[in-house]
Amino acid sequence: MYKSKSGRTLFDVALPAAIGAGVVTTFAIAQGQHPAMAIAITAIATIFTVVCYRFDLI
Repeated sequence: MYKSKSGRTLFDVALPAAIGAGVVTTFAIAQGQHPAMAIAITAIATIFTVVCYRFDLI
């Protein structure tokens, strides 16, 4: 059957997700959000991306 994963590792998936969420985190902190809450949101977004990748949802 067709193999949708093109040899990408979890690091290859998690790094762009973390960077993208980190940009939003930086903006949120600049607007006054607590840094711990912003970092938690970044972590949750990264974990969600990795889980979706592992189950072939993306």
